[in-house]
Amino acid sequence: MSDIEIAQKAKMLPIIDLAKHRLGIAPEHLDPHGHYKAKLSLDYIDGLEDRPNGKLILVTAISPTPAGEGKTTTTVGLGDALNRLGKKTMICLREPALGPCFGVKGGAAGGGYAQVVPMEDINLHFTGDFHAIGVAHNLLSAMIDNHIHHGNRLNLDPRQIAWKRVIDMNDRALRDIVIGLGGTANGFAREDGFDIIAASEVMAILCLSSSLKELKERLGNILVGYTRFDNKPVFARDLNAQGAMAALLKDALRPNLVQTLENNPVFVHGGPFANIAHGCNSVVATKAALKLADYVVTEAGFGADLGAEKFIDIKCRKAGLRPDGVVLVATVRALKSHGGVPVKELQQENLQALEAGFVNLARHLDNVQQRFGLPCVVAINHFTSDTDAEIALLKRKVEEKGSKVIVCRHWAEGGKGAEDLAREVVGMADAGQSDFSFLYEERAPLWDKIKTIATQLYGAADITADIKARQQLERLSEEYSHFPVCIAKTQYSFSNDPNLKGAPSGHVLSIREVRPSHGAEFVVAVCGSMMTMPGLPKVPAAEAIDVDDNGRITGLF
Repeated sequence: MSDIEIAQKAKMLPIIDLAKHRLGIAPEHLDPHGHYKAKLSLDYIDGLEDRPNGKLILVTAISPTPAGEGKTTTTVGLGDALNRLGKKTMICLREPALGPCFGVKGGAAGGGYAQVVPMEDINLHFTGDFHAIGVAHNLLSAMIDNHIHHGNRLNLDPRQIAWKRVIDMNDRALRDIVIGLGGTANGFAREDGFDIIAASEVMAILCLSSSLKELKERLGNILVGYTRFDNKPVFARDLNAQGAMAALLKDALRPNLVQTLENNPVFVHGGPFANIAHGCNSVVATKAALKLADYVVTEAGFGADLGAEKFIDIKCRKAGLRPDGVVLVATVRALKSHGGVPVKELQQENLQALEAGFVNLARHLDNVQQRFGLPCVVAINHFTSDTDAEIALLKRKVEEKGSKVIVCRHWAEGGKGAEDLAREVVGMADAGQSDFSFLYEERAPLWDKIKTIATQLYGAADITADIKARQQLERLSEEYSHFPVCIAKTQYSFSNDPNLKGAPSGHVLSIREVRPSHGAEFVVAVCGSMMTMPGLPKVPAAEAIDVDDNGRITGLF
């Protein structure tokens, strides 16, 4: 059966009952959205402050390939397995963006028998959080142009507006546009463009804010542009926009509670991309889960060079979190792909290609263990084409790196198929062997932070930037040097080149643009040809999605 067919056969518990019996949350603290999803009260979360924290487990992965890795599926399977072992466990995931759902990537609710449900709701409109973020973002966009139209009291330079518009769809035609056409009644004509909502700074702010008060303060700190002649920064608070934006986001800040196929509790909240944003679910959800459970399993987007690095250097730094261990997900198929095998030939045993592709896993493993000081176990998401010889080779290679390989069958068997992984994770987390550290010092110059990430994590020899990017870095360095950096680059390689598989070394990371996210409190370095508005593929996933006369959705993975 397909993922959606498995999900549609799920026997879900009413979310009110699940919250009460599994988490001890009374109905009055929940705002149900139908029978199977609900938002949790922020007041209730505030009341959890005196409870001890559970153990925090981060699930990350090797660099993505068309062969698939199954990071979200492993996160869900591990959470189910821990609960099967009697460990009170919660899972924290991000919300999927509509653009990739109708494009090429797919959803973000897991797969097979390790899924979060209701799957269709989660992968489509869910509880409306993305809509609220998009409206709040575009309200600020409208207020900027309205201010210029009505006299421009702040003397904003239309050539230096730093705030685009957003939409929750992959639409390359909107990357660069001209607005204000049609005469004086429609404002001043200027260049503009759209990003996808997952790349919005408002999304990052929502995910990094711990309260409504902090949310509003961060929204007010959004840099919208600069003044004419003297180049002074103008912020959203100068337009009095933060109050209305926070009003639109007050419910979106509340975590969404859903469940796995095995009726275990999950927070699905926030959805920043890890290749162009910080790629983690919300601080509110993670902190609440740590108070409600003994173990919390969360994921960070794409490979460990992107999601895990940002989870640690941005989210953990800002929220005061400390992971107790890491699960690094890989597949035999994906490693053979990194070793140069075409997708059509991945079913065949190929030890030579597997060993060649192992360098990608090895670098991620070294980064997690040596750069961040975290204990790590490698989870092999099992495919039926995997051979005993291939698994044996992987086990030997990983053990030489001081870690352990656990073969997992959660896609086919649910939590039962990940119990060995769960036992290993419990032992790893409870041993207290974490020597956690950040990759760079908070006060290091922005250039040095980017170079540290590139040389120590990516294997680069150096970084470079064109004149425009260098000027941006120089301009931002004095005020923003204490901010962490958020690298926006291809997820498919350690380099700028998505076709450069394995573990390339000696390359130069090129910085095209630098953007201050003053409200989110990080600086984005856009590298290579990375786009903050994706495009649809030649044959988008939307062509296979349909709904029958009874409202039953088909083709959604």
